[in-house]
Amino acid sequence: MKDIFQIKSKIPQGNTREEMQIRKKLIKDFYSMWNMENPAKKVYNISLHDFINIRFLSIQETSLIAALSYKSTLAVTYLSEILEKATLEEHVKPKVNNKNQHRFSEMIIMKYDKNELGKIKLTVGVLKGSRQKVQYCVTAIEND
Repeated sequence: MKDIFQIKSKIPQGNTREEMQIRKKLIKDFYSMWNMENPAKKVYNISLHDFINIRFLSIQETSLIAALSYKSTLAVTYLSEILEKATLEEHVKPKVNNKNQHRFSEMIIMKYDKNELGKIKLTVGVLKGSRQKVQYCVTAIEND
């Protein structure tokens, strides 16, 4: 992606409300560029032997959660690599009190170790009915 370095250089590192709003916008901008370069909106994951799809919910949830920290926002810029190479950690039930997870029959927790960032968590939802795997959220693991 030609503009990825521009996005990375603009990520604020502080924790003010304004900096979090800037990170949220940068994440949405990144997904917009990613979607243009990946019209199929999916990446084959080696560990799952299946495709992980990107949907509006992927962008919505990740922009809310990952924008809370600099490292998580930076992690999102490695999306294709994470989607392809993250490894399965565990299957869990969707959170009952989370309306965004109601459409999933299960959540898959995956991890990816990125040299510059450390561990990254990828949460994938399995849609009820179609069993399609959808990227739910990407976050850096701050201390593990």
